[in-house]
Amino acid sequence: MSRVRADEEEYWHSSKFRAFTFDDEDDELSQLKESKRAVNSLRDIVDDDDDDLERVSWSGEPVGSISWSIKETASGSTSSLDGRDSSLQKGSSSYAAALPKQASSYSLSSLFKGRNKLSSFQSLSDALTDTGVKNYAPELRRPKAEYKDYSGDWSPKDTVRRMQRGKVCSLERFRSLQDKLVLLDEAVAGHDGNVITAVLIFLKRTLRREILFRELEVRQVALCHLIHFLRETGEQKFLLDLLRTHCFFPLSLQLSQYREHLNIQDVEKRREFLKGCIGLPFSAEDNSHIQDHYTLLERQIIIEANDRHLEMAGQSELFRKYPRKASILNMPLVTTLFYSCFYHYTEAEGMFSSPTNLKKTFKIPDKQYVLTALAARAKLRAWGDVDALLTTKNWLGYTKKKAPIGFHRVVEILQRNNAPVQVLQEYVRLVEDVETRLNLATKYKCHDVVIETYRDLKDRIQLTAYKGKVERGSAEEEKINSILSNTVRNAYS
Repeated sequence: MSRVRADEEEYWHSSKFRAFTFDDEDDELSQLKESKRAVNSLRDIVDDDDDDLERVSWSGEPVGSISWSIKETASGSTSSLDGRDSSLQKGSSSYAAALPKQASSYSLSSLFKGRNKLSSFQSLSDALTDTGVKNYAPELRRPKAEYKDYSGDWSPKDTVRRMQRGKVCSLERFRSLQDKLVLLDEAVAGHDGNVITAVLIFLKRTLRREILFRELEVRQVALCHLIHFLRETGEQKFLLDLLRTHCFFPLSLQLSQYREHLNIQDVEKRREFLKGCIGLPFSAEDNSHIQDHYTLLERQIIIEANDRHLEMAGQSELFRKYPRKASILNMPLVTTLFYSCFYHYTEAEGMFSSPTNLKKTFKIPDKQYVLTALAARAKLRAWGDVDALLTTKNWLGYTKKKAPIGFHRVVEILQRNNAPVQVLQEYVRLVEDVETRLNLATKYKCHDVVIETYRDLKDRIQLTAYKGKVERGSAEEEKINSILSNTVRNAYS
């Protein structure tokens, strides 16, 4: 029996595993050391400049420890953080002696894991939602040095330096214009675009525009940063005021800003944007174009609203017969004029949608107006309007046909819109150049014009040759025979 007992003792003492004993003080000491190293490593997270960070003591329950914070919170203390710090500094020992010395049921692990020593495991979320159990978490105090980021009396140079390091610094303490300008100069000298932009946002919010624009005139780097910021954030009105004030900007920048209207989809916002572009320091001619652009868009908005109402109500026969294929908004001037000549040709000059009103307002040349109106009325096959468009009256009351674009262009437009031969012949006859007239008449089979032209030229050979190109027994063949016989008769008379 003793031999068996001896073998068991030898087995337990020779094993590489050690039995757990509550009296093993070495294990508890090593665990305590590891816990102290883990907690002390937390201060590496804090900035090296924060020298006022309080140390955690592990002997007993000193003032400022975690267990002390729990007890103070549980007792309903509502004193402020600063008041507690001051009272602790004055008499920490006496203040701590007044606290009850009851054993705390909290441990460091229970605070982070949501359990206590008296109850079974309970998650942190369960503890917070459980109304029957009231848990008190320790107040996590911010190091004193961190408050200097917000309320410290930093100089402009130190403020910029801390902003470059990612610190949160309040700029509201810089109230005078001189301090703000020094802060801006320090930010520019630091060559950090984020800091420069942050300071500019502060100045934009706290300075009047005329003062800010005046100071930026001698600070080109800051000015360029502000322009980029305004373009990125879409503050077009502020940017337009800035560009309007600083006339020394290159023309490319002005044009780039004007082109921003292409990115504005809302028509009302685009109209307001163009209105703001009118005052930009362009040349007189360019300013005139921008003014016309704004006026045209304003007219288009009015015309579009009225025509959409007429089209939806079905009150216009023209809109029922020829439905609109697209909106007139943001269309060029020539397209707007064509649209007006197509749908509003007979309107009085006082109407915004009248073609004559558009011609007068935007000073459209006669050649462009006739060309556009002719194409619109020919598309509608309104030949009477075409005739009236090309008919002029002199001061004696005589009328004649006149085409600023040339009658050869008139013929081409009419033929493209499938004008009848009778209409084409009328205008082919008005082409002054004989060779051009013969080519057009032959191309579009205006036989009467060809026959009359050869007759006037007394070209019997060409007339005889052309006789073979017309149908036998047609009126054109009889006309050629009559001319040829009269020519022979006149030759022998």
